[in-house]
Amino acid sequence: MTAPIAPATTSASTAPADPPAAPPPPTRARVPRRGASRAGRTLHAGPLAYGILVVAVLFSAFPFYWTIVAASRSNADLAKVPPTLLPGPNLIRNFEAVLEEADIGKALLNSLIVSGSITLGTVLCCTLAGFAFAKLRFRGRGALLAITVGTMMIPPQLGVIPLFMLIAELGWVNQLQAVILPGLVSAFGVFFMRQYLVQSLPDELIEAARVDGASTARIFWSIVVPIARPGMAVLGLLTFMAAWNDFFWPVVALTSSEPTVQVALRQLGGGYVHDQSVIMAGTLLGTLPVLLVFGLLGRQIVGGIMQGAVKG
Repeated sequence: MTAPIAPATTSASTAPADPPAAPPPPTRARVPRRGASRAGRTLHAGPLAYGILVVAVLFSAFPFYWTIVAASRSNADLAKVPPTLLPGPNLIRNFEAVLEEADIGKALLNSLIVSGSITLGTVLCCTLAGFAFAKLRFRGRGALLAITVGTMMIPPQLGVIPLFMLIAELGWVNQLQAVILPGLVSAFGVFFMRQYLVQSLPDELIEAARVDGASTARIFWSIVVPIARPGMAVLGLLTFMAAWNDFFWPVVALTSSEPTVQVALRQLGGGYVHDQSVIMAGTLLGTLPVLLVFGLLGRQIVGGIMQGAVKG
């Protein structure tokens, strides 16, 4: 006869259940400090980099500073050896001499009209042509682009005589349209906008717009222009500065009765001995509008380039 077997007891039935494990404390996301790279290393510029930057800034700013110094001095002060490097008291007097010797007010207005018209026309036409060369498919596209880029190799001086004969036939001599119309399109602008749109405009956006039934004009105004706005701003600034500083063609097509700033500056400092202080004062007046435009739009242009680019 066998003895009864006692029921087996387990430790699970007798021991109390372990409490649930506490969740780990939340960890704060580590925000990289300003100036730190993605690998976590902080990048600092050394003394050599700062020294090079300071030297570059001094070399870049010295010509403008010397213009201010020369515009505020007399012609005798500029002839001294060594020359003085501090501004003088004659700035207002030299400005008054500029206004007496040349119609600088009308010249500034004409330059603003010419430069603004050329800038608007160049930005619009070059963006249209750049979009066509970058994203549209048509016969002869490569040949036309090669011809357009090839025109940059031709010196502009070779076309002055036939261009002057053309505007003389049209009766545009000494009129602002003679300076505006030849500069409405540039080969550099077409190539620049073409390269910008190739990199920044995805083909998928154009295909999606085509599927939705958008025309080419609607695609250009609704898709291309917003994406190309940073490149258009850069091209506009470069074109405005080039048109404002242009001297060769305006001095051929215009006279002193309808001058731009560069043509008006030619009338300053006349006489047997040129008054360099008056010439530099006129140069300073002609430079201030360009510096003002760049100061107002330079930061927005750089910021638009950094934030507005779209990867294809």
